[in-house]
Amino acid sequence: MTTSDLVGLRIKTVRRQRGLSQAQLAHPELSDSYVSLIESGKRTPTPAVLELLAQKLDCSLSYLINGVTAEQMEDIELALGYARLALENGEVSEARTRYEELLANNNLTGLTSLRQDTEFGLALATQASGDLDGAIAILLRLREEELSSERRVEVAINLCRAYRESERLTEAVEVGERMLSGTARPAWNDLLVELGGSLLAAYMERGDLLRARQFAAELLNAADALGTPRSIVAANWMASNTAYATGHSEEALSFAERAMAVQLEHGQPRSIALMRAALTQKRLEARPHEAGAARDVLRGAVVEHEQTSTSTIERARVQIELARAEAITGDFDQAVRHATAGKDLLPHSGLALGAEADLLLSRIYGAVGRTAEADQHVAAVRDWLAPLPDSRRSAATWYATAETMEQLGDSHGAVGAYQRALACAGL
Repeated sequence: MTTSDLVGLRIKTVRRQRGLSQAQLAHPELSDSYVSLIESGKRTPTPAVLELLAQKLDCSLSYLINGVTAEQMEDIELALGYARLALENGEVSEARTRYEELLANNNLTGLTSLRQDTEFGLALATQASGDLDGAIAILLRLREEELSSERRVEVAINLCRAYRESERLTEAVEVGERMLSGTARPAWNDLLVELGGSLLAAYMERGDLLRARQFAAELLNAADALGTPRSIVAANWMASNTAYATGHSEEALSFAERAMAVQLEHGQPRSIALMRAALTQKRLEARPHEAGAARDVLRGAVVEHEQTSTSTIERARVQIELARAEAITGDFDQAVRHATAGKDLLPHSGLALGAEADLLLSRIYGAVGRTAEADQHVAAVRDWLAPLPDSRRSAATWYATAETMEQLGDSHGAVGAYQRALACAGL
């Protein structure tokens, strides 16, 4: 039913409850035929007429427009505010429950904008809890509705991310290109640059590094023209990832540090926490001799992630990265503890990160001569990787797995892993 249909139905229902005819409701300001047209949804009343009808029917204007009383509207907005606050504070399970309870409330039926806000919030909470398939289903439903231009881009950003985290890279690329390719693309703004960053990440993970390098330059130009903190952070961070993926580690750090400087000045706690951990990971990979400093930052990052609304996968990632730093500094007990903690946090959808955790554990146990446990964890890497589609990330992990198997003396297994790496790389 259209909005006019719903408004007309409410007027008709309340009129009958009051025992009034159309003529009695209309007299003397309106004609009974006009009231009939309104009730049938064939005419949309002006705000002044709606206010008049609310007075004559002795009901609230809010009820005629939205199907809820002013008190009910206040309760809905308050509940939505609590759900948003829970998500911002990292209380993902509570946020998801609150959004689901709101959607179960029939009062949202006629409140299209608030219902869409609630469904979008539920998608974010679902994604943060690691249920990527559930988040994708909600976002796909939303995408089919009539949305504001801003909300449409926000849906695309999170749908692209969810597909990418699920290793569904072709679909991630399709979502981004659907909005950013072609002559009909709107002028760049902060949200579109952010969507561009998600698309760029999908290009890289798919192994399309030439396209990624070209698109990174396009995003940097767009951000420089806009000059806004949000676009500068997004474009420089993704340029950093691209530079790193193409072997330019110092250039990558330069872009990342520029993004971090702007983020610290303008960003929200969650965004700062995520970027601080990711920047430390970049520094650890580019400058392993600074592992002690990286370890100290990552120890703080674990606490920072727990206090902000980072997702389960993001909290797992920082634990695993801390384990890597602990291993480089020689504290193998702490490395095992953090790698295990990270792996235990992972939902089923965290397949690639789970493979990285078990690979790290295998190398740690191999380094201290505990071969049986090393073999056990390297076997688990294969279990994590097997369901994943071929991608650049999978190829890199299979290659590292092959090297680890060689070090453990499993030549036959190493050959198979090298072959899988080549297949994932399309060779």
